[in-house]
Amino acid sequence: MSLSFRVRARRGDFSLDVAFAEAVRCLVVVGPSGAGKTTLLQGLAGLGPVDEVHLAIDDQIVVDGTTGPALPAHRRGVGYLFQEGRLFPHLNVGANVAFARPYATDPMDVTEALGLVDLEGFETRWPATLSGGEMRRVAFARAIAARPRILLLDEPFAGLDARRRDALIPYLIRLRDEVGTPMVIVTHDPRDVAALSQAVLRIEDGRTVDGPYPA
Repeated sequence: MSLSFRVRARRGDFSLDVAFAEAVRCLVVVGPSGAGKTTLLQGLAGLGPVDEVHLAIDDQIVVDGTTGPALPAHRRGVGYLFQEGRLFPHLNVGANVAFARPYATDPMDVTEALGLVDLEGFETRWPATLSGGEMRRVAFARAIAARPRILLLDEPFAGLDARRRDALIPYLIRLRDEVGTPMVIVTHDPRDVAALSQAVLRIEDGRTVDGPYPA
């Protein structure tokens, strides 16, 4: 599977210009705070203004805003996992997972999506009754229920202790290897790089830089 993209964006005095092209299913993006990692993800997803965006998977164009207006976020087929998970507190687990299904051409059944994160039978539970790890797994299930063409994850283990983090890693590996969903994961943790990455993109000050990520 090949993944290629370019995003150019400006936020005040900060500018981002990052490109990537490689045969890879899981790309991990690393760099210091303020490097532009989240800006990159939001540009790919259509969640923030950009000067230019291009994204292709296996040479099939997902979004191309290089010559005109890009597709809006809900038409890109991109799944996005925010740092906090952001479940809707007024919806039960089943309704949270089903939220994006109307925007998909071939959505998963809610039960299937919950099964991928080992939460069968949680459909009627409410977010307030879930542990931190369970809430993050529901957020995973919601992100994949629409069968996105690519999954973007912004610090997916932020705020979790080591035990919960280690318990969640296998679910992302399952998505990568069994479901075959390509992923771009932003992280600051070298353990995530070691566990998940097939390639690493390091950015600083809005630009790609060479060299290993410090352990």
